[in-house]
Amino acid sequence: MVVCGIDVGARTAKAVLLVDGEIAAHSVVRTGPESAAAAVAALERSLETTALRREDIEFTVATGYGRVVVPFAQRNVTEIACHARGSHYFFPGVRTILDMGGQDCKAIRCDETGRVTNFLMNDKCAAGTGRALEVMASLLQVRLEDLGRLSLEAGNGLVKISNTCVVFAKSEVLALARQGVPTRDILAALCDGVAERVKGLLRAVGVEEDFVISGGISKNVGVVRRVEQKLGTTSHICFEPQVVGALGAALFARDFLGGKAYRRDSTKD
Repeated sequence: MVVCGIDVGARTAKAVLLVDGEIAAHSVVRTGPESAAAAVAALERSLETTALRREDIEFTVATGYGRVVVPFAQRNVTEIACHARGSHYFFPGVRTILDMGGQDCKAIRCDETGRVTNFLMNDKCAAGTGRALEVMASLLQVRLEDLGRLSLEAGNGLVKISNTCVVFAKSEVLALARQGVPTRDILAALCDGVAERVKGLLRAVGVEEDFVISGGISKNVGVVRRVEQKLGTTSHICFEPQVVGALGAALFARDFLGGKAYRRDSTKD
């Protein structure tokens, strides 16, 4: 059985191919201006690493913001359900998930089967998202992949950034830089601000172990470390946290192909 999951997000598109229930390939590509084209590119990138062809894929499920425009998907499922399902695949004991993506953050609770029982999300403002950190990294001329590590090298002088809005925070960051505040201290303040923001979401849904973090920001050790400290717990992160949603979509594809029925609320907004 060959199935595919596609997750088209605001910043990246991801694909996962499952063969007989095992991950055969995965990919992450930039979304760009056209979500449909990004979905195709993610699929083709995954296929390149296998002997599979597009016609070998028996069922495809799409998720993410661009799920309704994926031209080759038979069904679409919300990213909330897919992140819970994908996290459960990697960590069967998961009960709480923090998905930190390019455009929003989601706090999700699930049961022992990986089915969503509660969730909250921040999608009204870019603060606390991958896009916000990308903007700040560019502003401070720091590589995005180095931001978290450098933030952990901050001195003892605690810097605070009061604004949560990205537009106003940019002005605050520039003012701190002009005052001679070390870049690593500013980065520490940014990472701490993200962690504080998602802590509120998690506390609202309730944090129960096992606790899993997915999404691109989970690669930022500065944010992850501070989230763990604020919650007083440790997190689980899989080998490629950006594909958790696509994996969940592929698992739904496998179930749809096998004829398993799901409640309507797990497959639509």
